[in-house]
Amino acid sequence: MTDIGAIALAAAIAIFSSGCSSLGEAMLITKAIDGMARNPEAGKNLRSSMIIGAALVETCGIYALLVAILLIFVLPGSIVH
Repeated sequence: MTDIGAIALAAAIAIFSSGCSSLGEAMLITKAIDGMARNPEAGKNLRSSMIIGAALVETCGIYALLVAILLIFVLPGSIVH
């Protein structure tokens, strides 16, 4: 495998991590909405916890995207043959 191929594989793994992060966020929001539907009185607490959790999950996805962008655009320029 060439250096560029290894970089492309690493970027694909980082993007896969970002995709898994979005699936986790969708599950989080779905469960919070289910909880709000079952217990409307707890809606305010569930909503604030959901927003904090979604922000943390989204941060993980953004970091994975940042790593992929750095791998694609910065690292190939630093490889010396």
